[in-house]
Amino acid sequence: MKIIQNILVSEDIINEYFCCDLSLCGGMCCIEGDVGAPLEPEEISDLEDNYPIFRKYMTEEGVQKIDKNGTFDYDMEGSFVTPLLKDESCAFVFFENNIAKCAIEKAFFKGEIDFQKPISCHLYPIRVKILPDYQALNYHRWGVCQSACKKGETLKLPLYQFLKEPLIRKYGEDWYSELKKSATS
Repeated sequence: MKIIQNILVSEDIINEYFCCDLSLCGGMCCIEGDVGAPLEPEEISDLEDNYPIFRKYMTEEGVQKIDKNGTFDYDMEGSFVTPLLKDESCAFVFFENNIAKCAIEKAFFKGEIDFQKPISCHLYPIRVKILPDYQALNYHRWGVCQSACKKGETLKLPLYQFLKEPLIRKYGEDWYSELKKSATS
C-alpha cells in the first residue's frame, strides 16, 4: 500500500495493467451484479435533478423502475446504490450495438448535463473503502474484465493511468501528480 495524502492506494492499482475493451466484454459491469453501484450522498441530487434529461436514453424498463422507486436504492448495509432491474442490469443502462452503456454519461457527452455519472462507476474497477482515518483504493478483480486486463497488458497501460480522469475528478490534479510520482519512483 502507498499513502497519498491520507488515501491508501493498493499496489495493484499501480502495478496491474488495464484498459476496458467494450467490444469484448459488452459492458458487463453495468449489467451483472447483485447490488447497484455505490453512490455518494451528494450524487443523489445530481441523479434526481438530471433524471428528466437523461431518462430519454434509458430502456423502458429502467424508466418504469425509476419512475416507480426513485433514482437510488440501498444495499444491505443501508448505503446508497444505483437501482437494479430484475435481470440485475443497472436501471440507467441502455444498449448500443449490443454494448451496455450509461444513459447518464450519454447525456453528459451530448452536453445536456454536467454530471458525468456516479464516481464509483467512473472509477471502476477501483473501489473506494471508507475507513475511520483513511479512504482505501483497491482493485476489484472480476472475471468479466479479463479482456481489459489483456488489452492493458498489450498496451502496457497501468490501471492508475487508464483511470487518470476519474482519479483526478475524485481527488484532484495534485493528488494524481503525487500518485504518478510515487508510482514511477
